Amino acid sequence: MRDYKWMHEYCLNRFGSAAALESRLPQPNSPDELRAVADDRYLSLISLRIFRAGLKHSLVDAKWPAFEEVFFRFDPEKLVLMGGEHIERLMQDARIIRHLGKLKSVPRNAQFVLDVAKEKGSFGNLIADWPVTDIVGLWRYLAKHGTQLGGLSAPRLLRMAGKDTFVPSNDVVAALKAQKVVDKVPSSQRDQAAVQSAFNQWHSDSGRPMSQLSAMLAFTVNH
Repeated sequence: MRDYKWMHEYCLNRFGSAAALESRLPQPNSPDELRAVADDRYLSLISLRIFRAGLKHSLVDAKWPAFEEVFFRFDPEKLVLMGGEHIERLMQDARIIRHLGKLKSVPRNAQFVLDVAKEKGSFGNLIADWPVTDIVGLWRYLAKHGTQLGGLSAPRLLRMAGKDTFVPSNDVVAALKAQKVVDKVPSSQRDQAAVQSAFNQWHSDSGRPMSQLSAMLAFTVNH
């Protein structure tokens, strides 16, 4: 695969200056910032990510204040008590997106958040303390223990939360293929390990956050 120096020079040539490149790169939150986010806000983000999947984000975002209202501001202690009858009533509420499977995911993920908080002290502690050099492990943890967090949902959720992660978007996967890191979307543990190893090398060589390396890699194929 190409080294970080090549990637950096490619991006500099594309954007014309270091300042122009830096202005396009994301800045992840610090561990302290991630810990400071309350559990109900993480549950809201989890739910937002799930409802955004497959839908126009602006449509979901416009309805989110109504979601906050009907789901008790995403208080996990309240939502774990939500039964099937309540979900059925929500299916009649035109203010929200009435997708039964996604609605059912909210109380299930509320239990997930509470379980993590019981073990770690808060959901934010889990996110903050997980090493970025094994970020694919956090993807798998979220997919295994949460509901409807498989595929791209876990990395996209982490990006929404400000956790440093790369995201295997179409452009990133195309670049990884071009550099012969993988030959397909990295869905298996073996391919994810190969991608993690590549990012760890670029991270070690550059000191840059994974999210910035992810963006830079995408820039090498996205014109």
